[in-house]
Amino acid sequence: MAKHLALVGLPGSGKSTIGRQVARQGGWVFVDADHAIEERLGCSIKDYFAQHGEAAFREIEAQVLRTLLQAPQPTVIATGGGAVLKPENRVALREGCTVFYLHAAPEDIARRLRGDTVRPLLQGVDALQRLQALQKVRGPLYREVAHYVLDTQRNNPTQVARKICMQVDLAGLSGLGSI
Repeated sequence: MAKHLALVGLPGSGKSTIGRQVARQGGWVFVDADHAIEERLGCSIKDYFAQHGEAAFREIEAQVLRTLLQAPQPTVIATGGGAVLKPENRVALREGCTVFYLHAAPEDIARRLRGDTVRPLLQGVDALQRLQALQKVRGPLYREVAHYVLDTQRNNPTQVARKICMQVDLAGLSGLGSI
């Protein structure tokens, strides 16, 4: 079975940007779980959320995550911010790959996401308040599932990607790609 890396964290914490860089540096495949979900749905997550609600979305998200974790080639997976909400997802992530929690303060994320129209949970609300509420609920879940925690506030995406690659190398996982 292939080993995978998964990045977890709040919406806007840099999972996709950093994941692409880690995959490029390591010669791994990169998959943005949200894009894989949209391909499966045939519509945007925002539209699916509006039509079917969060519970239905979380079921699809769990199915897609299980599929991604079964990929034969080493993969860097940028999970959706809420992937850790389902207990079975936390178990699958913790047991099926090496998980990096990209920690960022809600205040920094809110500044970064001004004008965002894609993330359904941040639409029509005070983004900072929403991110603080999400952090309160999800922060402990990210820590529970994570093998490593990285602070994305003090480092730019390239620096965080380098740190992940160094940790992968130190952990002896570098045989998965040419990191």
